[in-house]
Amino acid sequence: MKPALFAACLLPFVLLVWRTLDGSIGPNPVEAITHDTGDWALRLLLATLAVTPLRRLTGWTWMVRLRRMLGLYAFFYAALHFITYLWLDQFFDWQAIFADIAKRPYITVGFAALVLMVPLVVTSTKGWLRRLGPRWKRLHRLVYAIGVLAVLHYLWLVKADLLEPAIYAGVLAVLLAARLPWGGWERRLAGSGRRGVSAAR
Repeated sequence: MKPALFAACLLPFVLLVWRTLDGSIGPNPVEAITHDTGDWALRLLLATLAVTPLRRLTGWTWMVRLRRMLGLYAFFYAALHFITYLWLDQFFDWQAIFADIAKRPYITVGFAALVLMVPLVVTSTKGWLRRLGPRWKRLHRLVYAIGVLAVLHYLWLVKADLLEPAIYAGVLAVLLAARLPWGGWERRLAGSGRRGVSAAR
């Protein structure tokens, strides 16, 4: 599964590079690159958050082994998103960049989400898991705040059509709600699913 997931996560980047080189990316390449990288960062972040609820519902423990790769790719696209803003949009005009971050709320929360992702990426290895022990899990709960900040970034960025960011916000709400202690609902659902499979057999 890992090689297939690696290729699937890399494919949007390859297609983006291809569209840029052959000129089919559209009349505003910087805007297209910014939007594509941001969209894929958010999608992969939500996919990362979806692993635990899906594992609880299905009992498929192998899914946990894919979570790290999904998270790293979410950071990869988020970093490309920010680099596009720094380089192609602002041309490394640091004074304008810091003024923009302070002045525009959607840039502020997007930058905060990226900064919070850094310690999670650095400590994503098995070595750091052993070093930090129980603190590793507490640290990686930052992903919930990152998800909220990323959705806010998109919601505040969009000025007219809020449908797509609202869909992402709804998906995030469901994924966060799935982590609340609803009286062991996931165990009951998983149990009923297994009974259904047994009955079908």
